[in-house]
Amino acid sequence: MRKHYLDNIRWTTVLTVVIYHVLYMYNAEGIAGGLGKITDLEVQYYDLFLNIVYPWLMPVLFIVSGISSRLYLENHSDRDFIKSRTQKLLVPSTVGLLVFQFIQGYINMSLSSALDQMKDVPYPVKHLIMSLSGSGVLWYAQMLWLFCVMLTMIRKLEKDRVWKLCAKAGLPVLILLTPVVWLSAQIGNTPVVVVYRFGLYSTMFLLGYFLFSHDEVTEKLKRNFPFLAAAAAALCAAFCVYSFGKNYADEPIYRSWLFTAYSWFGCLAILGGYARYFDFETGLTGWMNRHSFGMYVFHYLGISAVALFIARPRLLGPLPVYMLSLIAGLAAGCILYEVISRIPFLRWAVLGIKKKG
Repeated sequence: MRKHYLDNIRWTTVLTVVIYHVLYMYNAEGIAGGLGKITDLEVQYYDLFLNIVYPWLMPVLFIVSGISSRLYLENHSDRDFIKSRTQKLLVPSTVGLLVFQFIQGYINMSLSSALDQMKDVPYPVKHLIMSLSGSGVLWYAQMLWLFCVMLTMIRKLEKDRVWKLCAKAGLPVLILLTPVVWLSAQIGNTPVVVVYRFGLYSTMFLLGYFLFSHDEVTEKLKRNFPFLAAAAAALCAAFCVYSFGKNYADEPIYRSWLFTAYSWFGCLAILGGYARYFDFETGLTGWMNRHSFGMYVFHYLGISAVALFIARPRLLGPLPVYMLSLIAGLAAGCILYEVISRIPFLRWAVLGIKKKG
């Protein structure tokens, strides 16, 4: 049976990513990459939302991807697994950059005024640079594909021995994994482009595959949800006090004990809460789940376009800009998905869809 709570985690997390990127675009906390502050407020207290969601936002998606990988491999070969993941993840995050995401690169470089310094650069070279700059949110797809390839190698060695052992894990084991998560955050972090955190994200992916794919472990998360939610809330409060007004997305904060502990317990609480209360499907949740990948791929284009063409020249005040950015992000995700998924070559190159339907 399909685990609907995983679908619901996926699409609600993607929706949270959209809201996150709206606030991130105009943040006053010094987080680079967006347009920056557009209000006259001395302190933008609503930016606290960024601190609340950032530590668990991507880790929980990698956990869900790990669980989904296990479920897929129960009925498919490793070869089919790599073939499907290559089409769905690698093609959009490589070929898709050249045929579509260079548009995002153009907007990104315009926001940072980088294009002004490239007037004499030949267009083919400029197109390649814009394509690389346009990778944006697709770093997740690139890393996930690498983890999937890594997983097939691990499976040949462990032959389900580790996977079966993980079914016995209880709450004490989950708590004792906190130092493991912290240690993973100390390794495999790329400089400059800090989103590529190979240590932390590969650990979350593998824990999803080996640990959280067991129904026995899920049941324990459901039973202990009140404790996990309370622990996550306490860690959230402590992390917000510690990190608000600072660059929470860079060193040393994202490698701190408090960041990783909140990230871990936040993920545990989300898995337990959704498995306990949101393991169902409705017409709306089904539609959102089917469109969640397109929403993820395209939403930032709408948000950044509003930032470049409306917010930067101050055509509207801050509140209309925030509202329009959110609407543009949601609309870009839905409309571009519906259009591009119907165009044969583009739906393969940009969305990894071989055939419509």
